[in-house]
Amino acid sequence: MRRQVIVMGIGACALALVIAGLSIAQPPANNGPGGPGGPGGPGGRFDPAQMAQFRQRMMENVKQDLGVDDEAWKVMEPRLTKVMDLNRQSMMAGGRGMFGMFGGRRGQGGGNGGNGQGTRRGPQQDPATMTAVEKAQEQLRTTLDNKSASTDDIKKQLTALRTAREQAKQDLAEAQQKLKEILTVRQEAQLVMMGQLP
Repeated sequence: MRRQVIVMGIGACALALVIAGLSIAQPPANNGPGGPGGPGGPGGRFDPAQMAQFRQRMMENVKQDLGVDDEAWKVMEPRLTKVMDLNRQSMMAGGRGMFGMFGGRRGQGGGNGGNGQGTRRGPQQDPATMTAVEKAQEQLRTTLDNKSASTDDIKKQLTALRTAREQAKQDLAEAQQKLKEILTVRQEAQLVMMGQLP
């Protein structure tokens, strides 16, 4: 029962982080200063502090469920955290790509005198926090938004995205292998059940 709760917690945390990434690209409901999506408005904004607290509690539960003491946890936690982050990035990459299919194109709207250019949708993610896959997706999305983009330009950005995704898969596989090196068979099986190892 406890293991099921932890598995559900990891899934919920990953989903919440994916939603957090999606929310970055969401358009505000009202761009006015006092509107729901404007500065100071509720707008369903993601709270990083709450997510950090939730993640900390989840990791403490995982530590207890795996039966890891404090000394061993110092070695295991960074490796497990890296695997979880790479798994999240993989989920987010797919989720944001799917969202882009239904979320419309940025740059459209009635801004700039109705010249069709409009304003970009919502606050943009800090490039410094974006993964290589997210940056490649953003570049391809921008290229596709440009109706005059050449076939070569699209092919170039598409290749870059596929390369970034392949590299992300390799990084995840390497991180998972390094984590497995310090696990007992029982711990490995538990993390497989939690969806963090293949």
